Amino acid sequence: MFRPIRNLLLVAVTAWVLPALAESSLLNVSYDVSRDFYKDYNPLFQKYWKAKSGESVELKQSHAGSSKQVRAVADGLEADVVTMNQASDVDFLAEKGLVAGDYARKFPNNASPYTSTMVFIVRKGNPKGLQDWPDLVKPGVQVILPHPKNTGNGRYSYLAAWGYALRQPGGSDRTAQDFVGKLLKNAPLFAAGGRDATTTFMQRKLGDVLVSFESEAELIAKEFGKGEFDVVYPSLSILTEFPVAIVDKVVDKKGTRKLAQAYLDYLWSKEGQENAAQNYLRPRDAELLKKYAVQFPAIKTFTVDEVFGGWAKASPAHFKDGGTFDQLYQSK
Repeated sequence: MFRPIRNLLLVAVTAWVLPALAESSLLNVSYDVSRDFYKDYNPLFQKYWKAKSGESVELKQSHAGSSKQVRAVADGLEADVVTMNQASDVDFLAEKGLVAGDYARKFPNNASPYTSTMVFIVRKGNPKGLQDWPDLVKPGVQVILPHPKNTGNGRYSYLAAWGYALRQPGGSDRTAQDFVGKLLKNAPLFAAGGRDATTTFMQRKLGDVLVSFESEAELIAKEFGKGEFDVVYPSLSILTEFPVAIVDKVVDKKGTRKLAQAYLDYLWSKEGQENAAQNYLRPRDAELLKKYAVQFPAIKTFTVDEVFGGWAKASPAHFKDGGTFDQLYQSK
C-alpha cells in the first residue's frame, strides 16, 4: 500500500548549494547507502555545470530504502532524477508513467554507471569462521540484512543466496528455497535499510555477519575503522547494478530536463567514474577498474537476468505479496 502524501514530509532531504545563490535546483531521490557517493559527486557536478553553463545549481538529496523511495515518488515526491539500486524499482516508476519505459536504453550499460556485489562483513578475526554461503545457514549463526521486500540491499542478499544454492550440484528451485529459508531463520530481525543494517551490526553489536554491498564495507571502515571487522568474499555472488533515470513528468513541469540529463550523464565522465571507484563502487570505465584492481578483487558473479530471467520475473515470484519470500517468512 502506498503511503499517503502527507507522509512525504518524513523523507529526509539534504541539499548541496554553491556559495552563490542557486539559479536552478534538482532533487535526486536515491537509495539508503548512496549518501556518501552523492555527497562527493554533487560538488563535482556543480563545479562542472558552473564552468559549462555559468549557472549555479542547488542539488538536493533524499535517501531511504529503495522501494520506499520509489513509492514516495509515485505518491508525489517531485524527484527530477532517481538513482536506485535495482531495476525493479525504476520499472515500477515506468509502469506509473513517471519515467520512460525504455529508460535503460537512455544511458550506457543499461543505465547503470557502476556495479558492486554482495559480501560478508564479519567480526574482527571472523570468530565463527564464516567463509561461504553454507556457513550462514548453520545453527547458531545470526545474519543481519535489510528487509528483502522493501530494500534493494535485502533483495540482492536474498537473490544472491538463492542463486548460489541453485548453481550447486543438484541445485533446483526446491533446494534453493530450503537454503534461503534456513538463512532467513538465522536473521533475528530485518533492518529498514542498508545503513540501518550497518548500524545494527556495528553499533548495536547484533549478529555474527552483515550481508551488504562490497562498497558498504569500506564506508564502514571510514566510520568505524578497519580494525573493527573483516570482509569475506563468498565463492559466488550476485552482480548488483544501480540504474538511473529522469523523472519525465517532473522535469517537464519544472523545465529541468537539460540539467537532469547532464547530471546523470556526468556519472559516466572520468570524474564521475573516479568518484565511484573512490567510494568503492566498481566503475564501468575499464582503465579505472584496472587502476583500482587491488581494491576490487576478482569474484565470480551471476546477474539477475542470467539466473532469474530479469527483475520482471524475479520480483513477482519472490517479493510480491504471497510470493516465495512471504511463504518463507511465515514459516520462519
